[in-house]
Amino acid sequence: MEESLFVEIVAPDERVFRGEAESLRAPGTEGSFQVLRGHAPMIASFEIGPLFVTTDAGERISYATSGGFLEVLDDHVTVLAETAEPQDAIDTERARAAEERARERLESGELDTKERERYEADLERARNRLRVSMGEAATAQ
Repeated sequence: MEESLFVEIVAPDERVFRGEAESLRAPGTEGSFQVLRGHAPMIASFEIGPLFVTTDAGERISYATSGGFLEVLDDHVTVLAETAEPQDAIDTERARAAEERARERLESGELDTKERERYEADLERARNRLRVSMGEAATAQ
C-alpha cells in the first residue's frame, strides 16, 4: 500500500511482526517517538517500554520490549529488539512473580553495584510487561 510503512520487528529468536502499518511508536532512549510515512532516514536506540504498531486497519498492537535499535529508510522500519512480546502473549502471573523476585532481591541490601543494576533492570522489565499486558501502556502514551 502506497500510504503506509512497511514494519518488521525482529527479536533474537523470532520475527515478531511483518507488514504494512500507519505508524510505529517506540520508547526512545531520548524520549518516545513515532514514525510515520515519509519519515527521514534514521537509526535510533530504544529502551525498556511499550512499542506500538498501528496497522492500516487502525488496530493498535502493543509489545513489551526491553530495548534495541531501529532503522527507518524509504518508508521501511526495521526494529531489532532484545525482546518484543505481544500484549496477548504476556503471562501476567509470571511477570508478577518476576517483579516480586526482583523487588525482594533489591530490598535484601546484599548487592554490589553490578547486581543492583541487574535487578533494577529486571524490575523495570517486569513492570513494563505488566503494564503492557493490562493495556495501561496504551493510555500512558
